[in-house]
Amino acid sequence: MKIKLNPSSPFNLDATLCCGQTFRWDKQGEWWYGVVGESVLKIRQTENCLEIENTDTHFVKNYLGLHDDLTSILSQISKDKHIKQAIATFTGLRILRQDPWECLISYICATYKNIAAIKRMLLNLSCRLGDKVWLDSYDFYTFPTPEKLAKASAGELAKCSLGYRAKYVHETAKMVYENLVDFERLKKTDYDEARAELLRFPGIGQKVADCILLFSLDKFEAFPIDVWIKRVILRHYKSHFSAEFISKIEDKQSLTNREYEKLSLFGRKYFGKFAGYAQEYLYHYERTLH
Repeated sequence: MKIKLNPSSPFNLDATLCCGQTFRWDKQGEWWYGVVGESVLKIRQTENCLEIENTDTHFVKNYLGLHDDLTSILSQISKDKHIKQAIATFTGLRILRQDPWECLISYICATYKNIAAIKRMLLNLSCRLGDKVWLDSYDFYTFPTPEKLAKASAGELAKCSLGYRAKYVHETAKMVYENLVDFERLKKTDYDEARAELLRFPGIGQKVADCILLFSLDKFEAFPIDVWIKRVILRHYKSHFSAEFISKIEDKQSLTNREYEKLSLFGRKYFGKFAGYAQEYLYHYERTLH
């Protein structure tokens, strides 16, 4: 099946799938394979055309953010020469619409880990507690359901190499399994209310909450602060803060909640309602080219 892309609304499949917002896609030759929900998706891009297998166009367009008016979004966040350079380098990168449950657990696992380690943890979880599916003679595994993770033993989770995160994953899974969160409702609430609710979950701090809000709950104003974005701010945006504040945070490994909030609020105010798009372009540019 093919989807013809609109040349006036750019899309970059490679940048979108390898920019660090998702962890369960891999490229084999020209094709990207990823498990989304119960299915393995197979996608490749040839100029202004997407070829897809094992799914339908409606799902893919929504999942890949193809309905976003990216030209307008990029125009709104192009506030300075640095973000303009990031956009020029990775034009077409889009924010995915990920499943909130999988995104929630993925970013709990992502705490203080690089992308390769996160991918390994999620693969371990899926191999042990998900279901096997196949495509093109490759084996894949669906992501475990809340019930599977809630009922998993400590020993099973320990074998997934989650470390201290195993406890948070298990406790959060029980809360989701017991219907203590309504993801669809969170999509409809405002940013502050949705973030406050996510912060109730074990293992979810400000950065993890912002990632979940941005990548799965349609909160495009979310501006997650990690080590890469902190570097971006120190290199290119420190004039927006007092010298005392910059001096205080530049040599610190981790930020206090108040420091995090100050940096994140800057991003939301400076870049506006699509600050999350700016964050992802800046993050991918910094991580790739420095």
